[in-house]
Amino acid sequence: MDLRHSEEHERFRSEVRAFLADAWPLRGEEATLPAEKQDALFRERAIERGYMYRDIPKRYGGSEQPDDVILDAILLEEFTASGIPASLPTVGAAMLAPTLLEQGNEDQCGRFVARTLAQELVWCQGYSEPGAGSDLASVSSKAERDGDDWVIHGHKVWTSQAAKANWMFGLFRTEPEASKHAGLSYLLLPLDQPGVQISPLRQMNGDAEFYEVHLDGVRTAVANTIGERGEGWKVSRATLVHERKLIGDPNYIRRLLNGVVELARRTEWEGRPALEDAGIRRRLARIAARLQAQEYSNLRQLTATARGNPLSVMTPMLVTKLHSTNLTQDLTKLAFDLIGARALVMPTTEEAQGYTIPELTPGAFLSQYMFTIATSIAGGASNIQRNIIGERLLGLPRDPRP
Repeated sequence: MDLRHSEEHERFRSEVRAFLADAWPLRGEEATLPAEKQDALFRERAIERGYMYRDIPKRYGGSEQPDDVILDAILLEEFTASGIPASLPTVGAAMLAPTLLEQGNEDQCGRFVARTLAQELVWCQGYSEPGAGSDLASVSSKAERDGDDWVIHGHKVWTSQAAKANWMFGLFRTEPEASKHAGLSYLLLPLDQPGVQISPLRQMNGDAEFYEVHLDGVRTAVANTIGERGEGWKVSRATLVHERKLIGDPNYIRRLLNGVVELARRTEWEGRPALEDAGIRRRLARIAARLQAQEYSNLRQLTATARGNPLSVMTPMLVTKLHSTNLTQDLTKLAFDLIGARALVMPTTEEAQGYTIPELTPGAFLSQYMFTIATSIAGGASNIQRNIIGERLLGLPRDPRP
């Protein structure tokens, strides 16, 4: 088995590294600009070079490059290693834009995709509700037709970054008499209007990344229905595929592991560096082995996709999210144990940043530890993932249903 890239791909990697070394962080007067303007400048330059939004046509603000999953993987590795801001890519760019290109019409793509990539439109995802989490098809927020508009009443919860968003994409029940999967429509709705109430959900790390959103008589145009009325479940599946691509990235886990190794090197443990302790080294070695297994699995998935046969690796694709959830939890639990009594100090706002690579501070690692608990739910709860893998891929009997 040869895990080396071709000479052509390695030349591409060298070009990307040279670009990133020059393009980020910004320098001179540009470095004094507000963060969002710095991000925008970087995006413009990366798109011009063909390094961002490669699969999106130029007329929609992308760089319209030939499809090459190997190049995409190299870009992900190099962008992660360079410390590009966590705001890139956004929920809208990573999840909604590809969904629109697959499921939307020409008018919808023209109105939304380019403005989403430029972050003129900032999106949040309106899926989960108090009574519809893992069983997403139980969504009860309703949309009723009123001329050329939908009028929406409902309550969404666990809505990431809703306070920063000006639009929401989500599932709403438009056919109350239909079966629960058949009665949903996928709608886009502006949040800057009467009837929208957004409230933070304070997490145990002190951050408020998630919000609940109450919708009382909120309106959106019928033209903002993606796909056919009542077929929102099919559209939502496309979005979930893109969402799960954001979870389980081995590049993030590798950098997190490197951070924990450095933490162990700096932490005193029974009078010597923790990294010299046999028990700590054993735990690190087991985690490193599991991570390498995931990296090899990702390479196998990458190879199959590059050869045009992604269905042959559907099982490991579905296992990746579950495996990475368990792996990051075990890794950050080790960091938590190394921190010891310092874990009693609440992380600062700067340290509580979710899926970012932590600085080597106790608060940052504590925040990571608490955040990884949430990944047991986010993007598909672990128990539901196990059921899907067992029932649909391994052919095991279904759990009893009421």
